[in-house]
Amino acid sequence: MQAWRVHENGEPNRVMRLEETEPPTPGDGQVLLKVRAANVNFPDALLCRGHYQVRPPLPFTPGVEICGETEDGRRVIAGPALPYGGFAEYAVADAAALLPAPDTLDDAEAAALHIGYQTGWFALHRRARLEAGETLLVHAAAGGVGSAAVQLGKAAGARVIGVVGGAEKAAVARELGCDVVVDRRTEDVIAAVKEATGGRGADVIYDPVGGEAYAQSAKVVAFEGRIVVVGFASGTIPSPALNHALVKNYAILGLHWGLYLTRNPRLVRHCHEQLTELAARGAIRPLVSERVPLGGAAAAVQRVADGVTTGRVVVMPSLEDGTAA
Repeated sequence: MQAWRVHENGEPNRVMRLEETEPPTPGDGQVLLKVRAANVNFPDALLCRGHYQVRPPLPFTPGVEICGETEDGRRVIAGPALPYGGFAEYAVADAAALLPAPDTLDDAEAAALHIGYQTGWFALHRRARLEAGETLLVHAAAGGVGSAAVQLGKAAGARVIGVVGGAEKAAVARELGCDVVVDRRTEDVIAAVKEATGGRGADVIYDPVGGEAYAQSAKVVAFEGRIVVVGFASGTIPSPALNHALVKNYAILGLHWGLYLTRNPRLVRHCHEQLTELAARGAIRPLVSERVPLGGAAAAVQRVADGVTTGRVVVMPSLEDGTAA
């Protein structure tokens, strides 16, 4: 089979190599899956760089989220068991963690439903307890993680403010349903959010960016607001001033979704049931901006790492090289 493998750490377009290799052999409690679609996530770039909290042995195949097919023909969503990730024709996954792919989503959309939407659901509902009528601010609202949070916020009845970088991403955020869109490249984010909320600020802030975005969040969070920290795509991990949280009376909440896979897997399955229901009634639908062939995986991971994509980029092994849909 063909598989992208990383033999040394570095930038994805430099260290990912497409090779011929034997299909992986499942271990105890694992299954072999034919990869129908593999969604590109920012952690794939971090894995290539050696900066992720999980460091699989070299060489490994990145690709942490797929829609796959079991040997008996079931279409499933899975997080592959590294080092045999999803940017390949076949991957392995834990049998107990397989989730049914919703019939209402195609392979690329189903591959993109898992990590980003689960993270958004747990962040907004489990951690922040977002309520209908509240104001939700989403940083990087046109990206893969942000776009999921926007849709989930709207489905929950929130007023959504999306912060983006650039006119193209602003247009995407509006199409996603953001009530207010702030372009950080041309607008003062703090002033724009305060104006949009009548000076009150946002009740819940969803931050996958860190760095300057977090500093802005602390200045626009409402009384009894909640800032949910889900990642640091900017590359800068902020050091919050806890005295500021005290005097402004807001909460800083961390969300590491992967912990639920071991600490409370039943909640992960419950979340998937909720997401499947939302997808069935059209309240959410992963924004797939690109479908690329297997040969384009390294370039796709690099584009996601560089922050130049919108929505989700999905690798489709069934597509012929040079083809995009």
